[in-house]
Amino acid sequence: MRELPGPPGAPVVVLLHGWTVTADVTWFRTYASLGQHYRVLALDLRGHGRGIRARTPFRLEDCADDVAALASLYGISRLVPVGYSMGGPVAMLLWQRHRELVEGLVLCATAGGFSSTRQDRLGFLALAGLARACRLTPTQSRAWLGDQFLARRSRKYEDWALEEVMGNDWRAVLEAGAAIGRFSSREWIGSVDCPTAVIVAMRDHVVPPPHQQRLLESIPGATGFHLDADHDACVATVELFIPALLAACATVTGTGGAEAVS
Repeated sequence: MRELPGPPGAPVVVLLHGWTVTADVTWFRTYASLGQHYRVLALDLRGHGRGIRARTPFRLEDCADDVAALASLYGISRLVPVGYSMGGPVAMLLWQRHRELVEGLVLCATAGGFSSTRQDRLGFLALAGLARACRLTPTQSRAWLGDQFLARRSRKYEDWALEEVMGNDWRAVLEAGAAIGRFSSREWIGSVDCPTAVIVAMRDHVVPPPHQQRLLESIPGATGFHLDADHDACVATVELFIPALLAACATVTGTGGAEAVS
């Protein structure tokens, strides 16, 4: 886990990363800027990078409980979860399961549900099938999955980032993909009663922008920040993403440090 102390008495933000990657791969370009204003904690979620290894199937709810347990360990009574992509559902579930802990929500390039078409559902079912195969032949399956990821992503990742990602527990990662497909906050997201900001990536090819916009419109009083960026905005378009992230965090914590981004 990575920790930046921030200024004395600063609000606490907990950074929750996307699927298949790690905290550092998602957030490394934002640490310095956030650390000027906030106490920052960033952990690898279950099965990802150095995250918890568990024999039980991956559940997003368990990831949310892990964040609550981490807060208790560090003596933190209030925090702002900042969820990117898969981290968004974890942040939302943290509010649902541990409301007394959540000071505000920042949700980035994410949605209240990811499986809206038959093609989506088939894709997530395929992940669940691969995860079951991983449990039957773990060594061979995980080696194959790692090779597939390496072949597809190596041109996009620096060596250190590849090393981070190749430490994944691929069985858990596949189960995480299936869990994302099953996730839906649509029945309860309208009950969110803490300050919330949603960063919408308008050219996102992974999480459709209409899904992100629907999430924004589903949360009473939520503030939206719209970026002309793709799903990898946190790394590839930081000149847009970092100001929006700082403004979003300032909005939900009531602190200064950033100008609003429309």
